[in-house]
Amino acid sequence: MARLAVFAVVLALLTWFLHRRLVRATGMPTRWARITDALLVLLGLLTLIGMGSGELFPTSWARPVGFLGWVWLASWLYLIPGLLIIGLIAGINHLVRKRSGQSTEVDPAKRRTLQLATAAVTLAAFGTAGYGVLEASNPRVTRVRVPLARLPEAFDGYRIALITDLHVGPARGVDFTRKVVDLVNAQDVDLIAIAGDLVDGTVAKVAPDLAPLADLRAPDGIFGVSGNHEFYADDGGKWLAVWDSLGVTTLRNSRSSIERGGASIDIVGIHDYTSPEPYEPNLGTALEGRNPETFALLLAHEPRQAIEASELGIDLQLSGHTHDGQMWPLRYLVPLQQPSVHGLDKIGNTVLYTTRGAGAWGPPVRVGAPPEITVLELIREP
Repeated sequence: MARLAVFAVVLALLTWFLHRRLVRATGMPTRWARITDALLVLLGLLTLIGMGSGELFPTSWARPVGFLGWVWLASWLYLIPGLLIIGLIAGINHLVRKRSGQSTEVDPAKRRTLQLATAAVTLAAFGTAGYGVLEASNPRVTRVRVPLARLPEAFDGYRIALITDLHVGPARGVDFTRKVVDLVNAQDVDLIAIAGDLVDGTVAKVAPDLAPLADLRAPDGIFGVSGNHEFYADDGGKWLAVWDSLGVTTLRNSRSSIERGGASIDIVGIHDYTSPEPYEPNLGTALEGRNPETFALLLAHEPRQAIEASELGIDLQLSGHTHDGQMWPLRYLVPLQQPSVHGLDKIGNTVLYTTRGAGAWGPPVRVGAPPEITVLELIREP
């Protein structure tokens, strides 16, 4: 509730800014100004409903109406900077005219230019957000070959489907989960790995949206670890218990083993980097007592967990979390926190793969970072 209250204050301030730039600065006629202001207030309320969907409000009614609010919020990434640039140019022009002794009154031609520029930025922002909705609604399968030096020969060609970052709850529901499950099952892989952030919301309100996970099928099983969002609105342990009930083997700072052709590999899983007590990640505990000669595959939500993984002898880490920035140009900020943004990388002696994830956090919008389910084929490096 406190987070929503803080967001409401920020939302009100930004809505006031939009009123100033869209209505006042352009000299919008009174009738259209009232209509625009009413729309700004309505969209702000829908955004608040979207923010609370799955946590404070039941998704049955909050998700459909909040969806539009989320898309409106996404358009701000392009609308507000665009309006700031227009305002900056207008301000500089005003100062130049004032210092040169010219009249600072806005003549009709300049007002018209301001109106056209504002309209162009607004349409571009809405168009980009609309395109992003379409891009985000269609996860695709990405296939990646992963050369690995210590992979046992019996596992050469082993195929893993990696699922992360569904973020069902506020804007996505059971139908989206079903779409992802059907795509994964169609790949006929050996093992399915889930690397966290499946939900945003409470168990009571959002758990039914994960029901299709019970239909996931892979001969060597389905393994999963928590992400940071499992802990935001509810107890992460409760969410992992829901996954267990759906047939997912949750790895809670623990490991399992997969055998094939007389050889084995360890499947290791740890909690997210930021998990609160008593769920802090502990890779040392997960690896305790294991044979260091055995190939180790780690499921860890965040790429930055690969730094410790390399120090402790992990061969391959599978992660998500970054969304590849989700909406351009945010991907350029991700390296401030993570050592890898998307795709194959190497951190010390550990091979790291970071997927964009299948869903979207917050706004159901992706721009320049299409959602993906990754199928990794492990290849024995000569």
